[in-house]
Amino acid sequence: MQDLLARFTGKLFVRGGLIDGGGPRLPVRNPARGEVIGEIATALPAEIDAAVADADAVFRSWSRAPARVRAEALHALGRLIRDDARSMAQVMTMEQGKPLNEARGEILKLAEACHFYAEEAVRVHGEIIPNDQPGYQSLVVREAIGVVAAITPWNYPAELVGWKLCAALAAGCPIIIKPSESTPFTALYIAEKTQQAGIPAGVVTVLTGDGPTVGQALVNHPAIPKIAFTGSSQTGLRIQQSCPAIKRLSLELGGNCALLVTRHAELGAAVQGAVRRSFRNMGQICIAINRIYVERTLYPAFLEQFAQATRALVIGDGLQHPDADVGAMALAAPLQKTRAHLEDALRKGAHLVAGGAAPAGAGFERGHFFQPTIVADCTPDMLVMKEETFGPLVGVAAFDTLDEAIARVNDSPYGLAAYAYTQDLKEIHRLAAELDVGNVAINHVDAGIMNAPYGGRKQSGIGVEHGREGLLEYFQFKHVRLRHGVEG
Repeated sequence: MQDLLARFTGKLFVRGGLIDGGGPRLPVRNPARGEVIGEIATALPAEIDAAVADADAVFRSWSRAPARVRAEALHALGRLIRDDARSMAQVMTMEQGKPLNEARGEILKLAEACHFYAEEAVRVHGEIIPNDQPGYQSLVVREAIGVVAAITPWNYPAELVGWKLCAALAAGCPIIIKPSESTPFTALYIAEKTQQAGIPAGVVTVLTGDGPTVGQALVNHPAIPKIAFTGSSQTGLRIQQSCPAIKRLSLELGGNCALLVTRHAELGAAVQGAVRRSFRNMGQICIAINRIYVERTLYPAFLEQFAQATRALVIGDGLQHPDADVGAMALAAPLQKTRAHLEDALRKGAHLVAGGAAPAGAGFERGHFFQPTIVADCTPDMLVMKEETFGPLVGVAAFDTLDEAIARVNDSPYGLAAYAYTQDLKEIHRLAAELDVGNVAINHVDAGIMNAPYGGRKQSGIGVEHGREGLLEYFQFKHVRLRHGVEG
């Protein structure tokens, strides 16, 4: 594994291969052990300009290649990723901290995304629009938008690259990926697979470095017409405000997602869902449950079972314990934010019912570990109930009426996802209609699937990923109005 990491350390992926970057180095650490496992090169302005020029030069040929050619390349990429999933997962776990089995599952989902968008690539159709007079015909065609800059985060370093990579390639767009400086090696590994899949040099590029330096340079670049970004709402707003020209933006941003449990819920299923979506990946997921509202008659039983199930979660070093429920947090900053939100809630009167500290014992001293934590009897003024924690902390509160619960869920600047458990059909239909979010999951907590659009409202972003709609984000429309003169 060290040999593999050495292959990627200090590298950029340009012109179809790994090369040494010329810029300043930044360390990459294993968050479970605090050890430096490699370093990245911060791409220099000249390297960025050259990469954009390479992508722009290959845009015409890639976008005009038959859709079947792009589809076959994506299928080949999916097979290569699937066949090397274990090794790719080990790299991810070393730089991100999630348990190895979970990392392997993410790699396999990346492979699925390749195959899905391979199939969608050959289903991009235009339209013929009726005209208001004879002798004319209007054609609407979809054309690839051009070079795409994809700026991706550290919490899902394969999937969140893959959603953008696969859709862009299927549409005919070259893509330049700027991965998080904390999890760069997964992106470089994926890029290397694109070369093995026969995707032409220049179509896929990975430039490493930090956001303010490399990411902003891509946002500013005049030859890049589209930015696809996943990250915090604050950073997304800065990207939107800093664009020096009109650009197409896909911004998948933060959330403060809520779970609503009524007295008609199946209690065991609601508890199981709450544990899964509150603490999976240590809560480091934009659709994590941050706040839970439980109908008062069910509140004591829910809290008791939720706390019991949460205490049973196994925490471990993701490499040493590949089947652990949760691993280390990826970075120190979200761990500090988690602690701050917990202290704020307790100071304002919340009650700690599970977790609340780092786990004790050998193996936890040097890593970013924290117990999955529940605070109860929360009020709207607590940070955990109104901000995105992005850590293993969830706040719980009771409600009396469904009107009250819906109002609390919607009283947020965020609108990414919401979850609800109820077996009452009227409640199901009302919640589906009235929850003001982009994704609603009822009686389960998997708010997204690959073949349906996924995106947020309000400060949770613009544009969508997944599905046919996610592919169309990489096209622009052209209306061709033809006078052919056949009038009868």
